[in-house]
Amino acid sequence: KAVMINRIVLVSLTLFLSCTSDLQPKPWGYLRLDYPDPNYQNFKESPNFSFEFNAFAQASIAENKSNSKVVYPEMKATLYLNYNAVKKNLDSLLNDAYKLPYKHIAKAEAIPEKVFVNPINRVYGTLFTVVGNAASQYQFFLTDSTAHFLVGSVYFYAKPNYDSILPAVKYLEKDIIHLMESLQWK
Repeated sequence: KAVMINRIVLVSLTLFLSCTSDLQPKPWGYLRLDYPDPNYQNFKESPNFSFEFNAFAQASIAENKSNSKVVYPEMKATLYLNYNAVKKNLDSLLNDAYKLPYKHIAKAEAIPEKVFVNPINRVYGTLFTVVGNAASQYQFFLTDSTAHFLVGSVYFYAKPNYDSILPAVKYLEKDIIHLMESLQWK
C-alpha cells in the first residue's frame, strides 16, 4: 500500500509540476532599435552641391572637397559621398556607378533599383538597395548629366547580419531618399 501511495503522489506531483511550469527554450532575439524622428539641416560645405541631412548624424567634407561623409555614430554606419566633375566621361561614370552595387552580388539576395528624377533641380539618378548580408545596403548615384556626378554608399561597421540591422537600414533609407530629394548643384 505504501508503494502504491508513493507512486500516486509521485505521478500527481509530476503532472502538477509539468502543467504549471514553462521550461521551453526561448529563441534568440535582437535588441529593439528605436531612432528619433528625423530633423533635417543643410549641408553647404561642398563647393559642388548642397543637401539636407539628419541632425542625428554628423556630416563633414574631406580636405579635397570632393568627398563627404555623413556618420551615424549610434548606428555604427557611414554614408560616403564621392563627387566627380563630368568632363566628357559620363558614360564611364555611369558604368562604374552601375557596377558598384553588383560587387555585392555574392552576398545579396536581391538588388532592386529605384530611379530618381527631379527636373526642377536637374538631379537624376538611381538608388540600389542591396538586400542580404552584404557590406553595403545602399548605393546610389546622382547627376545632372552635364557637369556633376555624385556617388553614395552606406557601410555599417558591424558584421553584416541583415535581420539584425534591418531597423537601421530602413531608417537610413528615408534619410538617403531625403538627401536625394533635397540635393542641389552649385
